[in-house]
Amino acid sequence: MARRITEACLLVVVLWFLAIPLLAHHSFGAEYDANKPITLTGVVTKIEWTNPHSHFYLDVTDDKGNVVNWKFEGYGPGVLYRNGWKKDVTMKPGDTVTVFGWRARDGGNWAHSREVTFSGGKKLFFGPPSGTGDGGNTPAVEVR
Repeated sequence: MARRITEACLLVVVLWFLAIPLLAHHSFGAEYDANKPITLTGVVTKIEWTNPHSHFYLDVTDDKGNVVNWKFEGYGPGVLYRNGWKKDVTMKPGDTVTVFGWRARDGGNWAHSREVTFSGGKKLFFGPPSGTGDGGNTPAVEVR
């Protein structure tokens, strides 16, 4: 009997730890401000292909000549791949890119990215539109 209780408790603990990443997921509106669009050009310093969101970092020179490192969040690796991205090929540290997105609510040097424009003019989506999900402010289905 004691063994069954121990096994049940262990199972609950394991399931709890498996659920932690789901609890950490957030909506667009919780961290980013759709009323603060931002477009920055800089040099890529690091790329993290991680779930549930990938990130990349960009050294941007501000109007005073200071270099500021920005963090941009976007889709997970699976969605990036389906949108035409290839890890270590499409964008690499040292590349100069222009990013459009929305600034963090706290005003820090991080943002939700939407579109990345490469030096040759090619554009790819790195993240969904603003809003609380992938659909942004547009209804997912036609409203009649």
